[in-house]
Amino acid sequence: MPAPSAVLASRAMESQKTALPLPIQVFTERIEDDPVLDTATSHALLRRVASGEITESLRLYTPDPAVMFSMLDAHRPGFEQAERQAQEAGFPGVFRLAGGHAALFHSECLAFAWAMPVAEKHDGIRSRFEMVSRWICQGLIRVGVPAQVGEVPGEYCPGEYSVNASGKAKLMGVGQRVIRGAAHVGGVIVVRHAEAVRDVLSKVYETLELDWKPETAGAVEDSVPGITTTAVREALLDELSQTRRVEIGALPVETRDLGRELTPWHSPRENPKGRATALGRKVVAVSSSAES
Repeated sequence: MPAPSAVLASRAMESQKTALPLPIQVFTERIEDDPVLDTATSHALLRRVASGEITESLRLYTPDPAVMFSMLDAHRPGFEQAERQAQEAGFPGVFRLAGGHAALFHSECLAFAWAMPVAEKHDGIRSRFEMVSRWICQGLIRVGVPAQVGEVPGEYCPGEYSVNASGKAKLMGVGQRVIRGAAHVGGVIVVRHAEAVRDVLSKVYETLELDWKPETAGAVEDSVPGITTTAVREALLDELSQTRRVEIGALPVETRDLGRELTPWHSPRENPKGRATALGRKVVAVSSSAES
């Protein structure tokens, strides 16, 4: 008998063939005052979609302040100092679920974590990136942003599927994690207060000895003064509803419970791979755009 995740992936593919996609479960609630648990909850969604316990799910929410580090960052010189700098600035360090280098979340951003079933672990990575970036880009165009998909030279956590304004300022960064049975595509849109990104990441990137140009970090409000995270979220949901049936609900209790179990993996002080940096263990290479 095929695994539940394989069945879900097969159903999704059949739905695409018949132009009748399965509904997507959307969760807009935020988890306040615990950014590690926040990321762990998105990890829980990925695990539960992979196991076939739940169907394709999307979190679309305003996050608490945090600097989202990667394992690549954890193995760079100065990581512990960079984490302290972020903490002192009011942005606790969190190990992100996917992505190449540090990014910044705050309450005037809109975060997304999309968990979808997949039949084969290494199939569709590029198409998922393209789909999510196109969705973000079209949603931002709806509110009046001259949005484009593509990397801005010198941007933080660079990637070809970033979304920018007029090719000059990065607004959204995205990463992908693939496990057996499911994929996570997640990231952040800076809606307001790009100066927070520039101020905090300037210190963090300097300490990590990473190059970037702070002037490439922008916000949606630079193009649309007065815009809110709520307005951007509504535009994104409107855009998504053009091709999918959207069902907004509350995060399942089982997902929240699993998220609490997974929190150590996203805490720089508890994650065993993060702690290994102090022991000088060998760096494990991962892609800046997708992890498996």
